[in-house]
Amino acid sequence: MTRGAGGALLVVGDVVTDVVARHRGPLASGTDTAAAIRLLPGGAGANVACWAAHHGCADVRLLGRVGADTAAWHERELAASGVRPRLVVDPDAPTGTVVCLVDTASAAERTFLTDSGASLRLEPGDWSDALLDGVARLHLSGYLLFSGSGRALVRVAVAAARARGVPVSLDPASAGFLTSLGMDRFLALTEGVDVLLPSRDEACLLTGLPDPADAAAKLSRVFPLVVAKRGADGALVARSGAVSARVPALPAELRDTTGAGDAFTGAFLATLLTGADAEAAATEGCRAGALAVARVGGRPPVRGADGDP
Repeated sequence: MTRGAGGALLVVGDVVTDVVARHRGPLASGTDTAAAIRLLPGGAGANVACWAAHHGCADVRLLGRVGADTAAWHERELAASGVRPRLVVDPDAPTGTVVCLVDTASAAERTFLTDSGASLRLEPGDWSDALLDGVARLHLSGYLLFSGSGRALVRVAVAAARARGVPVSLDPASAGFLTSLGMDRFLALTEGVDVLLPSRDEACLLTGLPDPADAAAKLSRVFPLVVAKRGADGALVARSGAVSARVPALPAELRDTTGAGDAFTGAFLATLLTGADAEAAATEGCRAGALAVARVGGRPPVRGADGDP
């Protein structure tokens, strides 16, 4: 991928340690279930940043919060992926951990057990307007919305970006957490966001509509651009209350769907930074998603990395 010169991408979000357990068929209650288990760097925000760098964005920056237990490892892994990390080391909480249960007998779908740890303790004090120097786009992980300090940081970051004319994108991040947050609160918290990148389930949950195309269209009456990620069904691009494009997915070997949406988002944003339109960017997002599901874990390949903390 040719490196673009469209300015930097700043991602603000979660950095976590993923424990990926790939098993076949239902879990056996009360006894052992054979699984292939790997410890990998993850986090929706960190994954987006890594995929954006992998897809050609020459200057990707990440603001996140981690515990002292794995801070050095995460910093090394991000730097190896071409990301410039600014990791705040939390004095009290450990790095967040997510156990990803991947059923290889069921289209590699996954279930998450999440201990957010330090990742949800990002706060306005971790922010500096200087982080936006040279930045052409700001991307926020929706996980920030699920803690009081994260919500306060979102308000500060969005206000700073708008003051500089920097467009803001956001991925709602989790249908499970959105259920407790609620649509009205989500809309209030995301005022000023230019691009919304929900999954199919998140779009439907936020609108109460069963059809993802209808849901994307409805959301685009609130957000200038909505790109709904639909996995094997590709993506929808919506503006001004209507779906303007349906982008097909690429054929892929399914090994692990963890991070596929993050891969889409990272490639989408990197492509926008080259000056491409949303439809072309969504096509690149689908290409990255196909690469992601053929890998174990949520990150793109890193040459020479051993994956061990």
